[in-house]
Amino acid sequence: MHEATPGPAPIEVSLPATREALAGLRAGDAVLLSGPVYTARDATHERLVTEVRLAGELPFGLAGQTLFYAGPTPPAAGRPAGSVGPTTSRRMDPATPSLLKAGIVATIGKGARSEEVRRACAEYGAVYFVTVGGAAALLATHVTAAEPVAYPELGTEALVRLELERFPAFVAIDARGENLYLAAALEWRGAAGTGGGDL
Repeated sequence: MHEATPGPAPIEVSLPATREALAGLRAGDAVLLSGPVYTARDATHERLVTEVRLAGELPFGLAGQTLFYAGPTPPAAGRPAGSVGPTTSRRMDPATPSLLKAGIVATIGKGARSEEVRRACAEYGAVYFVTVGGAAALLATHVTAAEPVAYPELGTEALVRLELERFPAFVAIDARGENLYLAAALEWRGAAGTGGGDL
């Protein structure tokens, strides 16, 4: 029985990250994210897009920051958030290109994104991270602080500043527009077409 060969160690990424730092990441890289992120789901995205349209810039000091598609639950088990799992990212796709243009440098969620988002990542040097769905309680152990910022009337969809400590994720779309989901699909199709994949 062969022992599994360990992959490369995850890359430690400090947030907020500069576009220069993000440019060094590649689709498929495992990362550990430490620093502030801001939770934002559907309703928050609608408000942020409106704010950008009216003021010409991102509110609440969000330029240069990372949006996390999540709705943290109230504190529990001595932690600032009881659970915090990623929301399906495609729901935020219509708003994402304009927010990246306005200054958001990275997003965190789950699942594939649209071609428009991939192109926007390449155009503005932004990165899309994915993390594991269905492990919200475990992910919450990597949250060291939670502070409401805006839109408290939205409940779990409010804009909340989370402080992450070595939060596990992968680069799904890098700053060049390379897309892990597309590359994996093409690789699988190639293997299936040549009969090279063992199922």
